[in-house]
Amino acid sequence: MKKITAVILSALIIVLFPFNFAFAAGDAEIEALRGTKLYVYNWGEYISDGEDGTPDVNALFEEKYGIKVVYDTFDNNESMYSKLKSGGVSYDIVIPSDYMIARMIKEGMLEKINFDNIPNYKYIPEKYRNLDYDPTGEYSVPYTVSYVGLIYNTKMVEEAPDSWAALWDERYTNNILMFNNQRDAFAIAQSLLGMDYNMESEYAWRTAAALLKEQKTVNPVYVNDEVFLKMESGEAALAPYYVGDFLTMYENNNDLAFVYPKEGVNYFVDAVCILKGAKHKRAAELYIDFLSDPEIALANAEYICYGSPNSAVYENPDYEYYQDELLYPEEGAFKTQLFRNLSPETLALMSTLWDDVKNYTPSGFSNRSLFFGDETASSGSAEGEAMTKQTVKYAIYIGIFLLLCLAYIIFRYARKKYRERV
Repeated sequence: MKKITAVILSALIIVLFPFNFAFAAGDAEIEALRGTKLYVYNWGEYISDGEDGTPDVNALFEEKYGIKVVYDTFDNNESMYSKLKSGGVSYDIVIPSDYMIARMIKEGMLEKINFDNIPNYKYIPEKYRNLDYDPTGEYSVPYTVSYVGLIYNTKMVEEAPDSWAALWDERYTNNILMFNNQRDAFAIAQSLLGMDYNMESEYAWRTAAALLKEQKTVNPVYVNDEVFLKMESGEAALAPYYVGDFLTMYENNNDLAFVYPKEGVNYFVDAVCILKGAKHKRAAELYIDFLSDPEIALANAEYICYGSPNSAVYENPDYEYYQDELLYPEEGAFKTQLFRNLSPETLALMSTLWDDVKNYTPSGFSNRSLFFGDETASSGSAEGEAMTKQTVKYAIYIGIFLLLCLAYIIFRYARKKYRERV
């Protein structure tokens, strides 16, 4: 169904494109940008790219303005931030999440947007403007809005979970996935502990880290985009991830289901920003306005499957996810929190604690791989004992094989010597 809708939408955009996006031929400022390049840094799988007949948004932008889009992707806010701070790369456009936008504003990494050049901003309603991460509304234009929740495989999970505690459930040991980024991972522990995601208390952060260490006893696998393959293939039982990505996974595996845990979840906004020192700021503003056009925003919303902050999309009855209860839940249906930028001291503490969590090995576990065995098996458990017996058995077999090889070599050598004497 989604592919059919995408093909129809793509055809309509191509047919109507010259009329809907026309601009004054005398606009010398825009015409002068033809032949230039615009460098865009976005999340992976986060724009309609022509796959399965969907509109290729970047190609349409290039066709309209003659501006080449050089497009790179990242898989989490922290890696994106580190790459930009390293100074080894130069982009014009970046699409971070709310709390990272606040940090980048504070550190002088973003340019103010000239909203006279963003006429399609009229489709962004007041409820998505001037939020805490950009209180003056000068540095960003919302791109997507969504929530984190819990994905589970109905073939592997005994009963529908309603709590983040399912990610600590021993019944699913070795079949649990976990966020491989610190902010989202800590938020799950903080939800279970009834904490604010944006607390500055060192004791509170250490308490959350201790809970994440406890989770290591069920051997969670830390993932980012790898979650798609693992959940779609039925390899894992449980995974925390974004509701939009669940909708994409569900198309490929109908055994998957989704729930918003009762302890609460992260509500987030990703927004388009212009980086400080952008070579072609006017081209960047053209791109932002282009993404906010109703038809382009609709194409992206249906491809990404995340919630859209564009009223021309979510109020459109022809939108595939129009009034979808997961993507656009009733306000107040469950507890939500936005991430805010943290103090440098708390950011440093969180980073240190995250390293501690990732490197932590629970008592009774071994980091050394067992011979032909599972390196995560506990030597003190029944599984570990069984694996030890299996290891001994394989060792005996291989020892016998090596002895036979040695005997054969000795036999060949002795026979050769005998023939030489004869």
